[in-house]
Amino acid sequence: MKSFNVRVPLLMALSLTAGTCLAIAPSMVPSSHREAPGVCETPKVDATDFYMFRSYEPGREGFVTIVANYIPFQTPYGGPNFFSMDPDALYQIHIDNNGDAKSDLTFTFSFQTQNRDIAINVGGKRMSIPLYNIGGIGPNPGDNANLNIIENFTVGVFQRDQRPDKQNAAITNAANGSFNFLKPSDSVGMKSQGVYEDYARKHIYDINLPGSTLKGRMFVGQRKDPFVANLGEIFDLVNTNPLGPVNAEANLLDDDNVTSIVLELPISYLARSNDPVIGGWTTASLRQTKVLKQNPTFNNTDDDFGPYIQVSRLGHPLINEVVIGLRDKDRFNNSRPRDDGQFASYVTNPTMPVIIQTLFGLTPPCLPRNDLVQIFLTGIPGLNSPKNVKASEMLRLNTSIPATAKGSQKNLGVLAGDLGGYPNGRRPGDDVVDIELRALIGAVISDTTCAPDGQRPLTDGAVVDDSMFDGVFPYLKTPVISSPNTPK
Repeated sequence: MKSFNVRVPLLMALSLTAGTCLAIAPSMVPSSHREAPGVCETPKVDATDFYMFRSYEPGREGFVTIVANYIPFQTPYGGPNFFSMDPDALYQIHIDNNGDAKSDLTFTFSFQTQNRDIAINVGGKRMSIPLYNIGGIGPNPGDNANLNIIENFTVGVFQRDQRPDKQNAAITNAANGSFNFLKPSDSVGMKSQGVYEDYARKHIYDINLPGSTLKGRMFVGQRKDPFVANLGEIFDLVNTNPLGPVNAEANLLDDDNVTSIVLELPISYLARSNDPVIGGWTTASLRQTKVLKQNPTFNNTDDDFGPYIQVSRLGHPLINEVVIGLRDKDRFNNSRPRDDGQFASYVTNPTMPVIIQTLFGLTPPCLPRNDLVQIFLTGIPGLNSPKNVKASEMLRLNTSIPATAKGSQKNLGVLAGDLGGYPNGRRPGDDVVDIELRALIGAVISDTTCAPDGQRPLTDGAVVDDSMFDGVFPYLKTPVISSPNTPK
């Protein structure tokens, strides 16, 4: 079988043979918006995006920012029941810092939702209100007497954890030592919350990290969905021009919000001294058994029993949607990186290049796809591959590569010579749809006989770059506000 070279700007070309791919027993990749049949039924635990990048806020050069987004397609006018996290779920962020496909640091977020049952006098009777709030909220976190639904959360850290219910050491609030953190209410509108961002940013916490004198930062709350994609036409047999302008199509997620879990942690807390590369992914888990109650009330809902079962998993963007076969999507969401060899053929023999050939006449690269193995499963040697890597799907970041400042970032990341971008981690402004489309057709394969269309500039037509995001933590934009309405 033909051998080929992997082209990475500013790095030496790497010669790979067909045998290389077979020797490392590779894996498969992640989840996103409604990416699998099972998680569509439980949107509160549907991970939409995962980011991990060197912090580029000035003065935060020694930190890594990690973002796990959940609950897709949040319409800003989605009341009176907005988008609370699931109190019966465990939301986790995993870090592998020695390349063995196991979590060395696991951050577990548990949420508690309280219905305060605000009641008013109606004809001499105290009657429960049907609304999320009955008056103004904020601007300070404690200014919530008019808020009917309160969300709190706790965060634990466990080292070498592969069980979602294992005992954790608590992260605490550096300001007061508290274990409990308050999540800001979702965006209701300017009459309820005034300038929402002023209120939301007061829920950014400095945090104490167990077993360390170092401190980090944390924010958990609603944000504008940072993912940019021409989703409708993509799933209509790519009903767009993949060789057209990069900015000719609409971002169909532009009016949606998500719920973001954002951590900023010191590099020295995440990475080992002998290897700067870390891997990361997020998961969500639910109890094995749910018993529905016939007449539930808010604070006395269904009962959940049994061990936690992982139902959502996300590392690299998009691939459970467009690479993993439909029959295996739920199985991937339920799996761990260390067992990813079972999905090997989806990487080495991907279907999307053949589908693109059928629709647009572009020639797929030769097989097996060792270039995709490096991008998604092992990291790229000389860029972000751990010293003793076991092939497994996760986002990998070389923490020794400096961040690229806002305004100088290239939205095609490593393909454009910006080593601080995807697939070396992922920043909000990286256009991962275009990057992955080009990678699938062979953008990093230098042998043009193996990838004759590898340098074609494929695009979904919906552009994203760093100008669309903030330059300070938590980087993602304030949620889309639905009130007052803007005439169209």
